[in-house]
Amino acid sequence: MVLLRCMAIYVRFEHDGIKSWGELDGGRLLEIRDLLGDRVPTGRVFASPSVNFLAPCEPGKILAVGRNFRSHLHGRPEPQNPELFYKPVSCLAGPEDEIVLPPDAVNAHYEGELVVMIGKRLRKATLAEAASAIFGVTCGNDVSERNWQNGRPPDAEGKDVQWWRAKGCDTFGPVGPVLVTGLDPRDLLLQTRLNGETVQQERTSDLIFPVPEALAFISRYVTLEPGDIIFTGTPGNTKALQPGDVVEVEIEGIGVLRNSVAAMQ
Repeated sequence: MVLLRCMAIYVRFEHDGIKSWGELDGGRLLEIRDLLGDRVPTGRVFASPSVNFLAPCEPGKILAVGRNFRSHLHGRPEPQNPELFYKPVSCLAGPEDEIVLPPDAVNAHYEGELVVMIGKRLRKATLAEAASAIFGVTCGNDVSERNWQNGRPPDAEGKDVQWWRAKGCDTFGPVGPVLVTGLDPRDLLLQTRLNGETVQQERTSDLIFPVPEALAFISRYVTLEPGDIIFTGTPGNTKALQPGDVVEVEIEGIGVLRNSVAAMQ
């Protein structure tokens, strides 16, 4: 883990029905305004147990990089450019929220990932500009229903034309628990646990397309705005989730994103 600048830990939380931004300072939660601006303290201080922590972002859009670890390719060719897709903002879930499986989602997999938030507008960016535009990083789980994404073997029957529901169902995008500034996203340890068993473990230094390279590529075609988030890819193997499972995505320097799995009622 490499520090780029002084670390700070930000959260989004709800107290008495009001949603706010905050900075964690030891055991204190300091409410702030304008996360991507001056981050002005309001003077209000909360005890962490008294609030409900939310996804630490309010993005205008969500993009994700597919096939970005060689360990996840499983014999498929290495991409020549970052492979991008969208996830709808409505898929976001926060720390401790349930991942809710629709009744016909029978092959939904976890995908532990590093997620980056953009801090300033990026258009046709250089690598240096892309790196400097990263505001902070958090943990993410790009939940993916493989039958809708790839079709059912052996002939890919039932494959959707787009990944709109495979990657975009409500709750299929947990992020959190906090947003951390000052970490170098190019070399962090990523681990995913399913019911306490480590099922994914790799460093972000193994990404085929490092974060600045992926952001610069995106910005050639799609302008990235402050607050946008990007899932950067998952390593290794994934497995299907079942109601009652607990998934934890842990990233060095950030913490643990924990979500249980439930069936839609």
